[in-house]
Amino acid sequence: MKLYGYWRSSAAYRVRIALHLKGLAFESIAVHLVKDGGQQHQAAYTALNPSHLVPTLVDGDLVLNQSLAIIEYLDDKYPDIALYPQNAAEKAKVKALALDIACEIHPLNNLRVQQYLVNTLPLPESAKLTWSHHWMQQGFEAVEQQLAHSAGKYCFGDTITMADICLVPQVYNANRFKLDMTRFANIRRVVDNCNQQPAFIAALPENQDDAEH
Repeated sequence: MKLYGYWRSSAAYRVRIALHLKGLAFESIAVHLVKDGGQQHQAAYTALNPSHLVPTLVDGDLVLNQSLAIIEYLDDKYPDIALYPQNAAEKAKVKALALDIACEIHPLNNLRVQQYLVNTLPLPESAKLTWSHHWMQQGFEAVEQQLAHSAGKYCFGDTITMADICLVPQVYNANRFKLDMTRFANIRRVVDNCNQQPAFIAALPENQDDAEH
């Protein structure tokens, strides 16, 4: 398998976590989102992923984008380490929280949104940061309330699920944007527990070959 991604991309980060959790070998191919005007816009890459986004997974003849679709494909194909509960209601709750993060928080802080705010509107950097903090804080408030009811060691009890795979990269982003996370005790505890696991450590942005320090 080949995973096209960028070291600091939250979506690519999610897929790396899933691959490492399942112990799957893969080749990581860097797509720099800023260098050369953004390599995700070059023809060779958009032939694989017309949305101009990362990640893209290539598995034999399959070319697949969208991180959650990729992870669910991996979960179906390699079910030994499951990322969802078997119970239908519990599975739906895990998916709902994962989507709260991946669809409601993350897109508003994605690179192309950040670039549009600064380059097209244009807003000053301080206003861009205010925008990012507002949407992350609002989203985390809902997640924090959910975890007060569902969390054990991880988002749902003591088993790692898709919700944890989405939460950890989003908190990484929040820390990078210097959002004050002190009020989100449940989130911080769950993320700290996840980040002690080898799969999460291997997936850390700083541990990728294309990382810029």
